[in-house]
Amino acid sequence: MGFFYFYIMKINKPIQNTTHEGAKASIINPIEQLKRSVMACLLWENSFYEEGEKIADRIKKLVHACDPVEVAEIAVTARNEMRLRHAPLLLVRELARHPKKPKIADTICEVIQRADELAEFLAMYWQEGKQPLSKQVKKGLACAFRKFNEYHLSKYNRDGIVKLRDVLFMVHAKPKDDEQAALWKRLVNNELAIADTWETALSAGQDKKETFERLLKENKLGDLALLRNLRNMKQAEVNEDLVFSALLKSAEKSKALPFRYVAAARAVPSWERQIDEAMQIACKGMDRLPGKTVILVDVSGSMDYSLSSKSDLKRIDAACALAVLVRAICDDVSVYSFSEQLAEVPPRSGMALIDAINNSQPHSGTYLGQAWTMAKNLSRDAARTIIITDEQSRDAIGKPNGHGYMINVANYENGIGYHDWVHIHGFSEQTVRFIQEYEAVKS
Repeated sequence: MGFFYFYIMKINKPIQNTTHEGAKASIINPIEQLKRSVMACLLWENSFYEEGEKIADRIKKLVHACDPVEVAEIAVTARNEMRLRHAPLLLVRELARHPKKPKIADTICEVIQRADELAEFLAMYWQEGKQPLSKQVKKGLACAFRKFNEYHLSKYNRDGIVKLRDVLFMVHAKPKDDEQAALWKRLVNNELAIADTWETALSAGQDKKETFERLLKENKLGDLALLRNLRNMKQAEVNEDLVFSALLKSAEKSKALPFRYVAAARAVPSWERQIDEAMQIACKGMDRLPGKTVILVDVSGSMDYSLSSKSDLKRIDAACALAVLVRAICDDVSVYSFSEQLAEVPPRSGMALIDAINNSQPHSGTYLGQAWTMAKNLSRDAARTIIITDEQSRDAIGKPNGHGYMINVANYENGIGYHDWVHIHGFSEQTVRFIQEYEAVKS
């Protein structure tokens, strides 16, 4: 299965513990508990039922209860496939003080993919008090440092608790050649060339319209930066043809998570049609799922909680964006929402599907078991069922028709989807790619 991860449990023991809404939860081992807590975790952010600090503390304890090799695999998957930044850093930080003293240099090197993460990792390392760096930490940070060119270092060379030059001094990294040695000398002397980014251009007082149009023409805005700056471009009256052309072109190979398009459309409602078109282009670059697919999306009250304190996006937005992705690659699909009841959603796609799911019924309690019983009776010929939820149900769930997948978009301690369901964590498009890979192996 490559870098994908999954876990199927069939438990004959009596189930202990409960979800936050009272359903009996499955007993799972520490490594599965760690996956639950990490794969949809925006570190230190509060969720509907749990505080961010509590979740972080649970992650720390679980790392020490698990095989360090498996923890390292989770850290790499969380960074590469779930596209999380801080949770993987916390995992490798805890591995650095794991009692088995694992070799983690390569894991640190792979997890750190932006230059600012060098300093962020050290700030996290010293969060509970300054202490010497282990040999493995130094080796891993030195390896990561060698990955970044002048543009990367300049872009993230910021004042903070730990600066990039501080990291360089402490890890004693050896440059790969004379050119890199000269680059690091410029970093130490604060002589780096200023990176040509929209932030530096605008902070230097350059005209917003001219700046964005130049960067678009020169293809210097990545897909995520493009989506995040659409409102700024609209306000600056940037040429719309130029914006829309860049948006559609970037969507063909976009690495932005599906819900980022939802955020962009909310930021610039008048451009929703073009953003919707780009989102659907990004969604269609995947293999199709044959046969009938049933999708159940959790719209209960807990799903309305923000993903982070700095965003107006919610868990339900991540869930709906995944539903849009699945809808785009299925030939025959039925979509339902569930909360206090089951509600059939009109056969729409893109942003229209997201609106239809959100408005399908009141967002209140969670009766997943009851909803599935009703949906199961309506779809006995389904090849697969995909449930997108935070798993905080008031009742347990029965067996699926055909393949059954439980996509957990939250990081609560307990859940219910571990019996006859294939359990998947996270809200990246890789959760859907896993389903494709899984069925290819099973067929």
